[in-house]
Amino acid sequence: VECRPGAAPVLLFANRIDIRQVLPHRSEYTLLLNNLENAIALDFHHSRELVFWSDVTLDRIMKANLNGSNVEEVVSTGLESPGGLAIDWIHDKLYWTDSGTSRIEVANLDGTHRKVLIWQNMEKPRAIALHPIEGKIYWTDWGNTPRIEYSNMDGSNRRVIADTHLFWPNGLTIDYAGRRMYWVDAKHHVIERADLDGRNRKAVISLPHPFAITVFEDSLYWTDWHTKSINSANKFTGKNQEIIRNKLHFPMDIHTLHPQRQPAGQNRCGTNNGGCSHLCLPSNKTYTCACPTGFKKVDSYSCATGLDKFLLFARRTDIRRISFDTEDMSDDVIPLADVRNAVALDWDSKDGYIYWTDVTTDSINRALWNGTKQEMVVETSLESPAGLAIDWVTNKLYWTDAGTDRIEVSNANGSMRTVLIWENLDRPRDIVVDPIGGFMYWTDWGANPKIERAGMDASNRIVIISSNLTWPNGLAIDYETKRLYWADAGMKTIEYGNFDGSDRQVLIGTQLPHPFGLTVHEDKLYWTDWQSKSIQKSRTGSDPSLFASPPVVHNPCAVNNGGCSHLCLLAPAPKASSCACPTGINLQTDGKTCTPEGLYVFLIFFFLFHKYNRCRNKVLSCVYVFACVAPHAGKVYWSDSTLKKISRASINGIAHEDIISTGLMTTDGLAVDAVGRKIYWTDTGTNRIEVANLDGSMRKVLVWQNLDSPRAIALYHEMGYMYWTDWGEHAKLERSAMDGSDRVVLISNNLGWPNGLAIDMAGSQLLWADAHTERIEASDLNGQNRRTLVTPVQHPYGLTLLGSHIYWTDWQSRSIQRADKNSGSNTITVRANLPGLMDIQAVDREKPLGFNKCGRRNGGCTHLCLPRPNGTSCACPTGILLKGDGRSCDDSPETYLLFSNRVSVRRISLDTNDHTDVHVPVLELHNVISLDYDSVDGKLYYTDVTLDVIRRTNLDGSGMETVISQGLKTTDGLAVDWVARNMYWTDTGRNTIEVARLDGTSRKVLVNNSLDEPRAIAVAIQIQAIYLKVYYCVRTHHAAITSNESCRIFWVDAHLDRIESSDLNGKLRQVLVSPVSHPFALTQVPPAPPLLLTLSCHTLG
Repeated sequence: VECRPGAAPVLLFANRIDIRQVLPHRSEYTLLLNNLENAIALDFHHSRELVFWSDVTLDRIMKANLNGSNVEEVVSTGLESPGGLAIDWIHDKLYWTDSGTSRIEVANLDGTHRKVLIWQNMEKPRAIALHPIEGKIYWTDWGNTPRIEYSNMDGSNRRVIADTHLFWPNGLTIDYAGRRMYWVDAKHHVIERADLDGRNRKAVISLPHPFAITVFEDSLYWTDWHTKSINSANKFTGKNQEIIRNKLHFPMDIHTLHPQRQPAGQNRCGTNNGGCSHLCLPSNKTYTCACPTGFKKVDSYSCATGLDKFLLFARRTDIRRISFDTEDMSDDVIPLADVRNAVALDWDSKDGYIYWTDVTTDSINRALWNGTKQEMVVETSLESPAGLAIDWVTNKLYWTDAGTDRIEVSNANGSMRTVLIWENLDRPRDIVVDPIGGFMYWTDWGANPKIERAGMDASNRIVIISSNLTWPNGLAIDYETKRLYWADAGMKTIEYGNFDGSDRQVLIGTQLPHPFGLTVHEDKLYWTDWQSKSIQKSRTGSDPSLFASPPVVHNPCAVNNGGCSHLCLLAPAPKASSCACPTGINLQTDGKTCTPEGLYVFLIFFFLFHKYNRCRNKVLSCVYVFACVAPHAGKVYWSDSTLKKISRASINGIAHEDIISTGLMTTDGLAVDAVGRKIYWTDTGTNRIEVANLDGSMRKVLVWQNLDSPRAIALYHEMGYMYWTDWGEHAKLERSAMDGSDRVVLISNNLGWPNGLAIDMAGSQLLWADAHTERIEASDLNGQNRRTLVTPVQHPYGLTLLGSHIYWTDWQSRSIQRADKNSGSNTITVRANLPGLMDIQAVDREKPLGFNKCGRRNGGCTHLCLPRPNGTSCACPTGILLKGDGRSCDDSPETYLLFSNRVSVRRISLDTNDHTDVHVPVLELHNVISLDYDSVDGKLYYTDVTLDVIRRTNLDGSGMETVISQGLKTTDGLAVDWVARNMYWTDTGRNTIEVARLDGTSRKVLVNNSLDEPRAIAVAIQIQAIYLKVYYCVRTHHAAITSNESCRIFWVDAHLDRIESSDLNGKLRQVLVSPVSHPFALTQVPPAPPLLLTLSCHTLG
């Protein structure tokens, strides 16, 4: 926008969902910014050509260029209801009001050096206007005592200039030339004016519901919520009222965009920011150097570079600090990303990190106190991490988890994580550590509320408080007085006692609403309260003179990590420290060294939790569960039926990759042949059993007939057998060779929902779990000698075997169970409280792999070598026939169909009987409608009607290029002339038929009249004619092909639901197939001789 003195003003206004401009006398109405959430306040900086606005839905202050470009966030944290905004165009500062936080704040134009300027005696500050030439701020407040105030722009010399006959003082503007201010009161339906000191107050106009106001020369302009309009009137008399623009969405703030509204004035701060290190704020005649919120001034010009003393607190979606270095005690939001539900936090003063737990993302995070270097340090196997404590001496992180009922520890960066306490915990809440004494303390508000103490290495655990507790929440340690403080939300008290629980006393017993967090600083105790939503403080009762510098703590782990190979943990005297290992790794007999190889014998189990698929393992030689691990080959494999993928990762959770990501529907069963390096799976959606190499290559359908919901699958490599359960209409348990041959039903009676399946090779028996009959059963490997092992079991799902025991997951009891594999006796719960449990597998890394039948030269096979009971067989990927030598395969099928499914291209081989579709790896498909194949160059040509392009690619996905990229609207038909090297296409959007060379050059329109949505197209090469079929109902789809052998054309009609043909002149028409359910495309098989066939095959889902 270009405005000149004397030129007509432009009105800039917020309309909630957009920001617009209007010329008052011509009503020209233009859009500046759109797709906004709830834009309320705005202002501009004319010389910098910037517009600023606040959004009270996003709680953001934004800026953009006056042409609408370069939208940026300026202030993104700590806002609640920023309803007023004003720009100091001389000193380049941004001021705003927030009726939610009851503050007026200031910052640089980019949001830096943010400072709470006025916070006392504020209720609901609303509109704000600046007079930088005079160094004044004016604002309205429509709290319980509505008023209009002003102060210097550094916050000094604050005064009330109007506090009578006000109710909802909304808009406020300054007439710089007339030295007056105007405001609107929506409750009193009036526009008033007064001198800048509040004198000579006078009503100007009565109105329905005015919201914001601006002034230019002799006119006032305002927005009105009731009439949804922008209006104007004479500023002296209130007469000559006009409607500038009506029928607006929701007009909010308004300004006159003109240089006269931002007149030039003296910059009090000069060119060097007044010599200030941070903020230079103008006052009446001079300026003041000011510091960002919480930072103290070290002299008249400079601010401290850091905070000496501050209070940290979590407020669910943000983390804030209150500085003790300044008098205002204003809270300042630490600029962190994606804080969903912060509960516990702690501070490491040595490294400057803040740590916090988030019970929505189930993670432990850290960042520097200024918000930089934010990272997740623990992000797996957490369910409700509500307590957190930093051991600042050895740099350890301790936390409680009320979901898993565990207390864990790790290095400060999350590495070397181990479980310290897992038994007899029932909803542990807060935790604090005392590195001086080597103890940790925690609250537990389960069925028997208590406060416990143990060494920081989990030794010497005792209950120190167990009576008169209900919901023991926050804990705090006073190191000087050696007292432990705790808050109880049920008892509504704060109490304290000695470190051993003795000498218990009530500090505050005056019915606190709901105390939660607790901390001690010098002689004061601070706590958060959920119900009153406040932070409160009280004296501890200690003598302030007792407080001195923290004592120097001896660190026995400082030298050579205390002699430990992994974790060195502090412990009570006389031990001082002890060594520990990451979960699942045993400490050797020397008490210092952890087993180097890691896990040997463990369970892997999968479960659904918070909409994520997760896997965990349980170590049998230690005790409990943590993150994802791998089976024998060092990898863990899993299927995800929501993402429709099969994936794998390394033992430490890294190197995650998807190995199968196409052609899956509901992959309920998975088995890895670690010996033969193959993966097998069942799919209840496609009713198939498939196999592939461990990297997903050479995928083959093994079984596809007579399957009805195949579920679990198990392999016996040494015998060459695979077993699977099927819980379709006629539930059964089947077996075949691992190449799919020699299939036989073993058990077909008295089965309901046969879920888990396991093979006991040592005992030569088959074991399965049935969730309908509520039994775990066994038989020999031929299905004979069937017997019940365990009954009843509530809802068994996964089943595995290790040593002399069977393990299974149970959906209903949410637990992992164990029993003797031969008798089913001695049933115990291995792990409870695991909602969403799925499959489970046992891993014994000490057990030898066994002999690989295909180990030598892949069994002589060029592609897949699959075990059989009496040897091996060679096989080819799906759709490809094995050659006559019984060992080798072609690279692709001889005869096949190609079809599109909007976002994919697939191939169905006609060489084999399974007719399984295989994805052609073409990327970036959005809406493929038509395709054709050039057999000369082996190229696939296709149209994408979302991108409006024609592209070609090799069938392996390589060499993709766009041949037509412009002038297309809806390209529904495509045909390739492989002889003349041309392609033809129809465009239903432009009603044309066009032709071009196969590389897109020499493009020409062939037909552009008498067409009404042409669809399919086919070419008959022999007679060099084009045949096309058009349709007149948009809900009807046709396709056409030609056959040069019979000199006929074939087409499908989706409206008449039939397939027809005629000769090439449209004569001798006949119906071939009817009815056909909504046919869309067709092709001819087998193909005609070379140079005589077109292939045009299309499908829509």
